[in-house]
Amino acid sequence: MTRLRAQDTDVCGVTAAIAVIDGKWKTLLLWLLESGPHRPGELRRRIPGISEKVLTQALREMETDGLVHREVHDVLPPKTVYSLTEPGRELSELLGPLSDWGHRRLDRMTEAAAAS
Repeated sequence: MTRLRAQDTDVCGVTAAIAVIDGKWKTLLLWLLESGPHRPGELRRRIPGISEKVLTQALREMETDGLVHREVHDVLPPKTVYSLTEPGRELSELLGPLSDWGHRRLDRMTEAAAAS
C-alpha cells in the first residue's frame, strides 16, 4: 500500500514524503549514508538484525524513489556502492528537525516516568 503511495501524485506532501521513508530501516539507511558512500556489506554490519534480502529491497526501493544512487564497479568480484542523491541528502537534512522533536518527546516520556 505505501509503495503505491510513493508513486501517487494525488496525495498531500507529507504523505508523499512518508511514503518514501516508510519501513523499519530506511531512515537508518539515510542516516548512515549521510556520512558518505557505503558498500552493502558495510551497511549490513552497521545494522544488526537486518537480513541481506531486506537490505537489498530497501536500497532498491530507495533507488527507485530517487534517494540513493547505486554504482556497480566492473571488477571481480563485483563491487557495489550506494550513496545519497541530492534529493536523498535534502530529505536527510529535513529529517533532522523531526529527529530533534522525537528526542525531546522521548526525554519528556522519561521524565514523566521518573516522576511517577
